[in-house]
Amino acid sequence: MIPPDARTVYGVFAATRLVHGDRPMLNVTPGTADAYGIPSGEITYARAAERVEFWTGVFAGAGIGEGMRVALLLENRPDFFLIWLALNCLGASAVPLNPDLRAAELEYLIGHAEPALIIAVPERLAELRAAAGPAVPAAAPGDSIPSPRAVAAAAPTDREFDREAAVLYTSGTTGKPKGCVLANSYFLEVGRWYSTLGGLVSMTGNGERMLTPLPVFHMNAMAYSFMAMIALGGCLTALDRFHPRRWWRDARDSGATCVHYLGVMPTILMGAGASTADRDHAVRFGFGAGVPPELHAPFEERFGFPLVEAWAMTETGAGAVISNHGADRVVGGSALGRAPENLDILLADETGAAAPEGGPGELLVRRKGRDPRLGFFSGYHKDPEATAEAWENGWFHTGDIARRGADGFYYFVDRRKNMIRRSGENIAAVEVESVLTRHPDISAAGVAPVADPVRGEEVFACLVVADPDARRAGDITAWALERMAYYKVPGHIAFVDRLPLTSTQKIQRAALKSLAAGLLGDPGTVDVTGMKKRSVP
Repeated sequence: MIPPDARTVYGVFAATRLVHGDRPMLNVTPGTADAYGIPSGEITYARAAERVEFWTGVFAGAGIGEGMRVALLLENRPDFFLIWLALNCLGASAVPLNPDLRAAELEYLIGHAEPALIIAVPERLAELRAAAGPAVPAAAPGDSIPSPRAVAAAAPTDREFDREAAVLYTSGTTGKPKGCVLANSYFLEVGRWYSTLGGLVSMTGNGERMLTPLPVFHMNAMAYSFMAMIALGGCLTALDRFHPRRWWRDARDSGATCVHYLGVMPTILMGAGASTADRDHAVRFGFGAGVPPELHAPFEERFGFPLVEAWAMTETGAGAVISNHGADRVVGGSALGRAPENLDILLADETGAAAPEGGPGELLVRRKGRDPRLGFFSGYHKDPEATAEAWENGWFHTGDIARRGADGFYYFVDRRKNMIRRSGENIAAVEVESVLTRHPDISAAGVAPVADPVRGEEVFACLVVADPDARRAGDITAWALERMAYYKVPGHIAFVDRLPLTSTQKIQRAALKSLAAGLLGDPGTVDVTGMKKRSVP
């Protein structure tokens, strides 16, 4: 449990280490060990404490202190958590970097976050140094740590509880990723909420073991998975990524009692042939979002445990979570769950007024009581205007459209934001468009989501170019893969004479989405999804 007097992430870890030092805290599967070239096996809380103490000394000796930020590109290695705990102990903040980002994207994030130091896997150091420039020192975990650059520290606070612990970047609707500032309080609230939720996701302090393939630079693995496990003295197995062919072996061999998932995973797992080993595991529940409604019940019947759907955002943390974890839950139908007692929810129409009963509206949320922002993010880094806009009229505006059924359950409908949700990744259409329009042959670009049977949605680009043909689509895709993360690159390209525009020359998003859906099966549309592959440094 999260101690009542806990004030930092490190404090939670230290308290658990005193009670459960001999328990495993982190586990590395043989497959993940092979992918990263690291040892497999378990790391106990006592051993983890030794490594955290080592890193604390190294960073303190190098000059890292309170209010500084350190960027981390360590993928899903155990070092990520151990180094973050050391930074948290010193009052410093971590800025996780998505390893799929390309040079221009890394350049923006590093410039925006202004870290004092970068710690990264050796094979990415050259790229990061080029992106950051000579002013930002960078090192691998096995190197001697250089002195940090002098930068403006994060805003000081008298309370450790409110001190910045991390800045997580999430795609924004204005094109550039936004840095969500997350305090210690954010992570403690997440750990407290998840570890005590109950219902179908009841967890105990008797040695829970969680398996996640989700990236640690997202809040799901970094906050929910990790904080719940260190709160309970449990063990976290963070895979390098989702491997369908060995998923059930990893679940069985890791002793997982709970797993995290995204909608693409149940789809893929259900696509494999049924086996007598489908229930050969100890998993009691899966926790995630996006399971296709038609697969929800069949998955549970086949594999023998419930998939508990939930809604949250990086910005909302545990300040606003809706989860479908009760015994009377709705299976299928994209049900999010009922409103928890501590949460105010308003479904608003386009004017901000309450939507008609039973009708769709934008999901607005806030905590009940004196502090409506309790458990939420602290704000967008360097963007107070965007923070104020998100909290307009005292409600956090999620950009998601939902409806409330007669049964009291909230159901997800759509996203108001101009976002594409591909395999769990949020992709800002404007960001992709801004990259594509830099191509010398593209005079206009419009990007929209189209349905994908496996990934949920795929990126579809309508491009205006001279002399279009299939070869040109491949060339553009190869060019784009060098400039942005692979998952952001369009999977389908259609060449059009013009884009649907408003009178002020802005893209008509609804019309573009309809156009993309209609062109998806057109013979002239080029399918380049086969080119979209994660690069291997």
